[in-house]
Amino acid sequence: MVSMKASRRSDVDPFRAMDVLAEANRMIERGEPVISLAVGQPAAPAPRAARMAADAHLTRGRIAYTDALGRMDLRERIARHYEEAYGVDLDPARVMVTTGSSAGFNLIFLAAFDPGARIAIASPGYPAYRNIIRVLGLEPVEIPVGVESRYVFTADHLAAAHEERPVDGVLVASPANPTGTVTPPEELKRLIDYADEHGIRFISDEIYHRLAYTGGEATALAFSDAPFVVNSFSKYYCMTGWRVGWLVLPPEMVRVAERIGQSLYISAPELSQVAAKAVFDATDELDRVRDGYAKNRDLLVEALPRLGFRDIAPIDGAFYAYAAIPEGHASASEFARTLLAECHVAMTPGIDFDLTRGEGFVRLSYACDHADLVEAVRRMEAHLAR
Repeated sequence: MVSMKASRRSDVDPFRAMDVLAEANRMIERGEPVISLAVGQPAAPAPRAARMAADAHLTRGRIAYTDALGRMDLRERIARHYEEAYGVDLDPARVMVTTGSSAGFNLIFLAAFDPGARIAIASPGYPAYRNIIRVLGLEPVEIPVGVESRYVFTADHLAAAHEERPVDGVLVASPANPTGTVTPPEELKRLIDYADEHGIRFISDEIYHRLAYTGGEATALAFSDAPFVVNSFSKYYCMTGWRVGWLVLPPEMVRVAERIGQSLYISAPELSQVAAKAVFDATDELDRVRDGYAKNRDLLVEALPRLGFRDIAPIDGAFYAYAAIPEGHASASEFARTLLAECHVAMTPGIDFDLTRGEGFVRLSYACDHADLVEAVRRMEAHLAR
């Protein structure tokens, strides 16, 4: 039998957070009391309004394709959200409903860039950016950020990279994964102005919007019509497994993304779209969940330094803490393996987010129940005191 090789484009790093989750799940199946701080997934269920809307739609018995751009009633509701949340007047025709934000990134990279295009991203950053960019034949340009800028990717970072060797696009997340950093509105404007002036496509990842605890949250659409904006119902809205998100596209790119989406995805799941529209009426319930994250955040702000973690990122938003591991531990991967094996606490080694410096860091997700986080901190404290 002839040996068949995988494609060169498939040669990307694993998403280690998912590998850690898989191991934690195997341990849970064996009856071991694992607490997972590894994956950014809300512990709370989808809001009641979303579940009721889905139930009602299911009773009709027919779940169908929608337009590739999504149901118009959902696109109109998303557009209205921008007026309510940011004071931005948005044409619903610019909104595209996607199969989670992951499909949204695929569509942007395919619609806006040719093979070989160079896309600037922050490091540490969400590993799927790097992997999707590479799989699609583009080049990720990873730009180190750290404590000196509070882990904020700035216009100065972008200018220095572009002047050294031109980039074609830039992707900025605020609040950011894994650092929780919120880009101040004035810095976001500087980034967008620089990108517009130099013909650089600007992509704004806003999937953790409504989860900023120290203020300063702004949408890229407040400053220009040129950015691509990515958002999702997975994080604040607690609908990870429903796989539904959205894009706001520059007007000239709507038909381009629609044509690609027709062939790649047909459409996002209609049942999820129906539920997603209803979730905008669940703000009170969702804000209570958010209050739980804020309580968890306060716990980690106090506990992490006491446990010996260093160079802690700001924890301004999202539901992550990113920090250097305590002194005396040479490898974050080994540190995370030991914590999982010996005290049944799962976290993600920083090598997932930063290929150069990440073995000195870990990411902890605090989207869990408060009691679980209290217990996880207690277990870590006992382990590290040995």
